Amino acid sequence: MSNDLESYDDVAQWDLNLPDGKHCVRFQHGTTSGRRVILVDGKEVRNTGWQFKLVGKESFLIGKYKACVIIEANGLNYTYILEVDGKSLKRFVENRKKVCRTWIPRVGGNPHRVVLERDSLNVWLDGQKLDAMGEFTENGTETHFMIDTQPAVIRAVTSGKRREGIIYSLFIGDTQVPDAMEEAS
Repeated sequence: MSNDLESYDDVAQWDLNLPDGKHCVRFQHGTTSGRRVILVDGKEVRNTGWQFKLVGKESFLIGKYKACVIIEANGLNYTYILEVDGKSLKRFVENRKKVCRTWIPRVGGNPHRVVLERDSLNVWLDGQKLDAMGEFTENGTETHFMIDTQPAVIRAVTSGKRREGIIYSLFIGDTQVPDAMEEAS
């Protein structure tokens, strides 16, 4: 916080799920000074200080993704929009839902988060990208990795239906893990 008279409360906050974990973006805007502060997961990633122009764009990174807060004036009020990878947050989230599969298995009593990026076939475990080993099988592909000391595999098989495409399933040992219900991966 600054020592001057203007307060810098959060004017916008967005929560999103990415393969490397859940992130919270907070935006502070001094509507008198134009000052703009962006915090990602509580860490300040951008602080412009005094600005003559009260509207505009502020760019930053959320992990590997380029993001931007757009500040627009509507009379005496301001609108704040978050874009990620050049898309509105809503469109970005919808695209991530199509591209990623997420599971939240419990191993040894502890919850873990497994994300498969279908476009790159990258596998993430608890926010860390894994060096997972894939192999072709008679029915499709299998990607092998470990969760704690337990062997895990993501199986990809064709649905046999053109509109459904490929079905991805996570198994720990012989037990299939249900899909997680997240807003976006």
